[in-house]
Amino acid sequence: MTTADTLRKSDPVAGEPPAEAAVPPRPRPARDPFFDNAKFLLVVLVVIGHNWYPLIGESRAVKAAYMVVYAFHMPAFILLSGYFSRNFEARPDQVRRLVKSVLLPYLIFQAIYLAVIDRINGTHFTMNWNYPSYLCWFLVALFAWRLTTPLWKALPQPIVIAVLVSIVAGLMNVGVDFASARILEFLPWFVAGLSMKPEHFQWLRRSSVRRWSAAAVLVALPVAYLLAPAANVKWLDNEWGTETLGVGDAEYVGIRLALLLASTVMVISVLALVPRRKLWFTALGAVTMYPYLLHGLVVQAGEWAGVHNAVAKDGPLAVVSLTAGAVLLALVLASPPVRKLAHWAVEPSVPRPPSPRALLGR
Repeated sequence: MTTADTLRKSDPVAGEPPAEAAVPPRPRPARDPFFDNAKFLLVVLVVIGHNWYPLIGESRAVKAAYMVVYAFHMPAFILLSGYFSRNFEARPDQVRRLVKSVLLPYLIFQAIYLAVIDRINGTHFTMNWNYPSYLCWFLVALFAWRLTTPLWKALPQPIVIAVLVSIVAGLMNVGVDFASARILEFLPWFVAGLSMKPEHFQWLRRSSVRRWSAAAVLVALPVAYLLAPAANVKWLDNEWGTETLGVGDAEYVGIRLALLLASTVMVISVLALVPRRKLWFTALGAVTMYPYLLHGLVVQAGEWAGVHNAVAKDGPLAVVSLTAGAVLLALVLASPPVRKLAHWAVEPSVPRPPSPRALLGR
């Protein structure tokens, strides 16, 4: 097995390998460094964002930076997940791989996170499968989105329909059981990814697009700084409806549409600025589930130990140090030694089902 094959196996976001066939499989195309660069940079921002969250009530600058990052990092990650799900047809072999690479890790990490959080809080451990703990929601959502891929590919104007579903979910105050609210409110990004073609990513390479993208990112930071004092960051969770956010239906629709537009600009801008060539961290883009699923345990332990409270008291230099530490954490959690130790949980092994020929004793 080649290194490329190993990386593909460990990357549930990048879709499924082709089904086994009686004829020799066609050679797989080489991985595009752009997508691996984008995925790793986005997961680094996830780690940074979770470390910033305890500080947003203490620092206007941190809150502004948090708002900018949360406007695009999960939408972009979900869009790429949708793009790599375009070939999902819900064949039995694809569903089996989906269960193995997404649903089974959810069950494992849901138990781990609940045990850790209950231990930190000093509460009695209770197993709860229907409310994804901390960051496990993404696994439930990815499982649901990918299973519904054939439906979205069959519908006319799927992005428009997905936006309407997303807005209605907030108006109806859909509950959080099994990440239902996030599945529906983040849905437009997954469906947009399903609708994208390679030429759309080629368009991002244009020098004019890259120039405007850099300008958009630079403008976003001061705008967020101006809005930060009065901003409610719950809007960026894509999990809450009118009741939790305390707004009327018309106001909710207006703000959600404005946020979708702003996030679209930010997603385009950030993806346009992602390096296209192979870099020292490119290969880590194929193993993003390791830093994603593991970093929350470190963040939770850090909060329990008072790290973030100390950073809030020590000022900007401490925040910079915490941010650098978050980047280092993502790199360590994607390293071969950590992957070897955590392989059983992130990429659990499941026995292959016997073939019909084997069952018949042939």
